[in-house]
Amino acid sequence: MKLLNRIFDFYLDASIHVALGIYALVLVTELTLGYGVDYHLAWFLFMGSIACYNFVKYGVEAKKYILVANRYHKNIQFFSFIALAIACYHGWFLKLEVWMGVGMLVALTGLYAVPLLPHAKNLRSWGGLKIFIVALVWAGTTVVLPVLSEGASLEKDVWIEVVQRFLFVLILLVPFEIRDLAYDSPKLRTLPQRYGVANTKIFGSFATLPFFFLILFKDNASIPELIAGGIIFLILGATMFMTKRKQDKYFASFWVESISIFWWVLLVVLKELF
Repeated sequence: MKLLNRIFDFYLDASIHVALGIYALVLVTELTLGYGVDYHLAWFLFMGSIACYNFVKYGVEAKKYILVANRYHKNIQFFSFIALAIACYHGWFLKLEVWMGVGMLVALTGLYAVPLLPHAKNLRSWGGLKIFIVALVWAGTTVVLPVLSEGASLEKDVWIEVVQRFLFVLILLVPFEIRDLAYDSPKLRTLPQRYGVANTKIFGSFATLPFFFLILFKDNASIPELIAGGIIFLILGATMFMTKRKQDKYFASFWVESISIFWWVLLVVLKELF
């Protein structure tokens, strides 16, 4: 049992679960917009997310990610380098348009994690900006890149999907922001630090409304998408209600992160039924 707990913790700490969530959202895009998912892009995003997230989590500065003393973090670092190598292999087969999109998202992620100049602040230290940058990167990664990979145009439904995905991730990040109140420096000025836990939860709750109703503005919205969107809308609302400052160890890192995976599974099942 102890071994299983260690494996499970490594699964979470090495960002495998969050990468699986990103992969699931790529598949959600496939089901909602009707585009296929390129095999190489899917693996590139899954493995690249592991490397990228671990860099942001464990190396706010690049030198800290290279010089690792802790054995457990060394294992995560080694796993991250393997994931990066696999991502690079699959990246070789991606289109130029996809790479241009990847470049913009990587640059944004890099600016978030690494200071622009010596002794300068990174974007992560700009008050309240973190949550919006992460949501923007997720939206671009899971919606725009699959569309570019298929050579499709960024039409109305795609942009609606981008905004909806941005709101979805924004809501998912609220429990993390509240959980991290005990660890975040006051200088970060995160949403809970600036506006309080209650107001942050209200913000997340209100964001669920446009997340759902944006589906109605799509030209090609399907019944399964509408039903799945309604169920996820209720789950997100319940998540805001259940979010507390003192959380269970796995509430945010596993259960909240699993909502995107559940969304994909729900769409697959509903597509079969309808």
